[in-house]
Formats: sequence, C-alpha cells, structure tokens
Amino acid sequence: MQLIQRWPARALLLSVAAAAFRAAAGAVLATGLWAMSAPAAAADAVDWPDLPATWARVTDGEAWHAGHWRALASPYTLHWRPSPEHRHVVALGMEWQAVDHWLAGGSLFRNSFGQPSAYVYLGHRTDGVLQSPRLFFQWSAGLLYGYRGKYESKVPLNLHGFAPGAVVSLGWQYDRQLSLTAHALGDAGVMVQLGYDWR
Repeated sequence: MQLIQRWPARALLLSVAAAAFRAAAGAVLATGLWAMSAPAAAADAVDWPDLPATWARVTDGEAWHAGHWRALASPYTLHWRPSPEHRHVVALGMEWQAVDHWLAGGSLFRNSFGQPSAYVYLGHRTDGVLQSPRLFFQWSAGLLYGYRGKYESKVPLNLHGFAPGAVVSLGWQYDRQLSLTAHALGDAGVMVQLGYDWR
C-alpha cells in the first residue's frame, strides 16, 4: 500500500493495464463461450482441436527436438482483491519452445501466502495476435504444488497441496530475445513476467 501511495502514477498505470487485460481476457472467453453455446452454424465456423492429433503431437518425442530455451522471471503480481495475508510473489522458470510453438516448462515461486510452490506444464504459444507480429497469446496446463494447510481451499481441486493448474497469457515480444507477458491467475490477479529466449 505504501508503494501505491508513493507512486500514484504507477498505481494508475497498473490499474489501467489490469483493466485492459481483464477486458481482453473476458472478450476471448466470451467469444469461446458464445461459440460453444451457439447453434450448429456457429459450431461449424469454429476450428475445434483434433484431440487425437493433439495427443499424438504432445507425445511425439521427435517433435520436441528442435526449438529453444526461454528463461522466465516474475518480479510483480497484482492481486484483484488484496489481503493482509498476501506476500510479495517471486517466480523463476524455464521453458522449452518447439519450432511448432508447443512448449513445456516449469516454474518455482513463492505463492501469495509465502509458501514455496511449483508449476510444471505443457502449452502452446500463438504469435501474431490481432495481426500484430509482436503480440502473442499463450496457454498452459499442468500440475500445481504449494497451497497447503489453511490455504488449500485457495486453489480448486487441491489435494494435499497438489492441484491441476491452467494459465492464459498475453505477451509482447520486444525483439528476438526479450518479451514481457501478463499471466491471468484465475480470479486472483495477474502476474507480470519477463522472458529471455536463447536462440
């Protein structure tokens, strides 16, 4: 709170960025939900994933050989509903991105309640969102560990600290190596992450 009082312009900028991210994510979700509930004509217009083909791709070891490593660091997380229990969240991670934009990775972090935590995942990155070559959308799904004790209920389907996890993200690739990503953390908040690609 003192940080916000000291730098009101930064707080305003973060609030605007958070609102824009929530609006964009809401539009993406609304479009997806509309397509799922629309009649057959709309369903025909949606390019639904071929689940057997997706499974074959994810389990094809040869397809993972070509690609590059990406180092990740998160210096800041904005909570939509701040609490006195919240602690500063810090995250470090690595992910491998294959040439066809599938990715696999892991992150170690201190969660919002100060507990050591981890997330291992598979996902996919789509470049050129909204016809902007630098804007990308990314999703990941995997296994989350770390919300234990009285905080187990903070994550759905949590069993002794283990729970399924999923993250959707919007990012900006500044150049060949550097990127900035905003990860939606469910209804809890948004994590800002810096990335460095070795390629």
